[in-house]
Formats: sequence, structure tokens, C-alpha cells
Amino acid sequence: MPYLVPYAQGPAAPLRKTSVYLPEALKDRLAAAATRTGRSEAQLMRLAVERLVDSEPAVGPVGRLDDPVVRRHRRGAALVGLGMGPGDPGLVTARTVAELRGADRVLAPSTDLASVGRAEVIVREVAPEVVVERVGFVMELGGGARSKALAAAAERVVAALDAGERVAFVTLGDPNVYSTFSSLADEVRERRPAVPIETVPGIMAFQDLAARAGTVLVDGDERLVLLPAREGTDPGLLAAAAADPSAALVVYKGGGRLPELARLLADAGRLDGAVLGELLGLPGGRVAAVADVADQPATYLATVVVPPVRGRKGPLQAGNPASREVGATGIPGPPRPDGTGSPGSEPVAARRPGRRAAS
Repeated sequence: MPYLVPYAQGPAAPLRKTSVYLPEALKDRLAAAATRTGRSEAQLMRLAVERLVDSEPAVGPVGRLDDPVVRRHRRGAALVGLGMGPGDPGLVTARTVAELRGADRVLAPSTDLASVGRAEVIVREVAPEVVVERVGFVMELGGGARSKALAAAAERVVAALDAGERVAFVTLGDPNVYSTFSSLADEVRERRPAVPIETVPGIMAFQDLAARAGTVLVDGDERLVLLPAREGTDPGLLAAAAADPSAALVVYKGGGRLPELARLLADAGRLDGAVLGELLGLPGGRVAAVADVADQPATYLATVVVPPVRGRKGPLQAGNPASREVGATGIPGPPRPDGTGSPGSEPVAARRPGRRAAS
């Protein structure tokens, strides 16, 4: 019996290639992504398939509903906070990069929408094909301006979530430690309590600083105290933490109070071994002994690490040539066993491509 094809009456509707196998909602999201990125829908589909295939081991059949591979790639609206680390693109985790590439929309906080923020700079390095949208933020705590900016950012995220998008929000360091993401997540949770909110951890600036300075943060029964030192922070909190010789002290957001912090550490007998780091992994970055730079300006996001008192001096001391500003010319590290210097302080230009500083 011959197979008959029904005759279609009237003008044929324009057919997009994606119409054959994609539902309408997904087709619309694909078109929006193509518009945002400047790529064709076919290019985006090919890229998505390549990433899926490349990320999975070729073992066993795939496709059962209970298969872990299927669960891992099952999509849906969600807000994900991504920790981009302190600044060095090499410290961004593979999971963060995968989330960047798998998100429908990537947002970055910015105090100036006309400028590229630090988190966006890192995204451009690790995933240059990802389009980043800037969201206006006010960093100063309190006041109506910050609340208004947070509300506007939350509404923007909610609109994307309602469209079924997976939204990634990038932040320096870790999204669960002194991060703009936590405030945004609270606002979104109030508006859409059923939407999943996730975080991907990132390396913190104090970890990078400790590694660059060759400082052991804590060991044995020692404690780690992490405190902010922005304007308005009670200096008594810092003094109390510095008074405990068995506690390693990490001070965030205290660049504007560096002279005050140096005096406080000196009064507590903790200035020796204290190190400052700012713009780590970025142009203009530096690592230096606090005693050497206490009279110099520092950025708001500068980090100070004060190791516990252990009866021995740390590798970065005031007046030590290895503790001077290094910025784009070198990175200080712990002294060599023979005491001849710092293996990480060689000029960057002298290193062979792909070679890391000795650890």
C-alpha cells in the first residue's frame, strides 16, 4: 500500500531548523542566547553538544532517567554564585569554569557599569566566549542606595529565572565569605523561595597571600580569626584578636585603615611577620611586609595576614628585600633552603612560558 503524504492547505509557516526537535520555550531561549552572544543558533547548539560529549567519559550507555550523567545535565531555573578566586585566573576551579559555560546568563557586580570589574576580568581570561552582563551594586553598607541597587538586581535575576534560565553570578573570592552574592541571594529567595540557589566555592585572597608569602596560617591547636576592617568596624575587635598569640589574624577590607592597623599590631607585638597583599594576580598587585608599607595608601580590598607567634620569624620581615612590592615584576615566595633568596621572586619576564614559581 503506498504511503500518502497529506496535502497542506494555505501558505506554509516559516520553518526554523530548531523547530524540528526543540520545544517552543527552549527555542526562544536559544534565540535570545544567539542574540546576546552574536552567534548563530546552530553554533550554540554545536558548542553545547561538544561540551556535553567532551565532559563525559565514554563508558556505558547514557539515557536512563536515574543515570547520574542525565541528572547532572538536567536543566532548570537556578541561581548559582560562582567564586572566581582572588584575581589569578589560574586559581579558578574547573567546576566554576564549567558553570560559567553552562549558564544561560552570567552576571557580574559593578559599581560603575561603564567599567570592567575584577570578577569580569577573570571571566574574560578563563572563558572568553562567555558574555558577561553587569549589574549595578553599591558596596557601602546601610543607606537606601544599597537597598535600591539590591532590589533592582534581584528583579533582574527573577525575570531571568521566570524565563527558565540558569543564572550565574560571579564574585571575587568565595560566594559565602564577605560576598555581594549572599545579599543578592536573600533578595531573590524572598521573591522566589522555591527556586534553587547554589554556590561554587572559590579560593580566598588570604590563601593566595599566605602561599605567596610562604606563611603557614595555622597548625596544631592554633586558631584562625577572619575579620573585616572597613570604616566603622570596632577597633576593639581587632585588638582582642591580635592579643591572642595563638591566633592567626586575617583582616579584610582594611586598606584604608592600614596605618591604624599597623599601630595596633605593633602595640600587640604582632607586627613582625604581618604581610599585606592587594590586587593579587592582577596588574599592579603587590605583597609586602605591613611594617614596610604602613605609611602608603592601599586599596579597599587589601588583605592582611598575621601569623601566630611561634617563636620564630616568618619569611617576610620588615626591611627584607623579598618583602618589597613586586607587582608585575615578580612574586615573593619562601626562602630557598640555602638561604640565598626567594624562588618565587624572580622577574616574571625571566620565567619560561608555562613555568610556575617554585612552591
